[in-house]
Amino acid sequence: MSEPNDAEAEAGAPTGSEPASGQDAGGEGAEPTQFGVTRYVHAAMIGVGILGGYIAGNLFGSLWASLAAVPAAARAVPILLRYGEDERSGFTLTAGAAVGLLLTVRMFRDAQIRAWADEVALELAKVVWPTRETVTNGTLVVIVATAIATVYVGLLDRLWSFVTILVYGA
Repeated sequence: MSEPNDAEAEAGAPTGSEPASGQDAGGEGAEPTQFGVTRYVHAAMIGVGILGGYIAGNLFGSLWASLAAVPAAARAVPILLRYGEDERSGFTLTAGAAVGLLLTVRMFRDAQIRAWADEVALELAKVVWPTRETVTNGTLVVIVATAIATVYVGLLDRLWSFVTILVYGA
């Protein structure tokens, strides 16, 4: 196994001697590690699955309503008219949930998607978030600078308005 380079070591990338985030060392008595950034990857994949299921359920509902409105389709598939619009939502929601679940499982099993998502999460882990004091100070600076600029532009407007009235009259 190759030794990690300096950039990987500084970035907190797992080396060959330590387990990756969310995995144990595999030996007896190994302590489980915290999920770390992996939890964000899992949450994003589940969120995409939920969103995909929601969209699929709505598409199924729209498709069902559209097909039920076509007389030839209703004669060919009589079940389209068996359920009213209010009753259809249960079926389309279930179908959408199944699509969302399949989408989530597919994303979890796809090595390329997992690798990309893990890289994104590791990059986000490098972000240094500002402290509350830094955000407060930055906000105050913006508010004060905006107030000064507003007063300055207002005074210039009054001045040029006065000069325009002097030159051109009322």
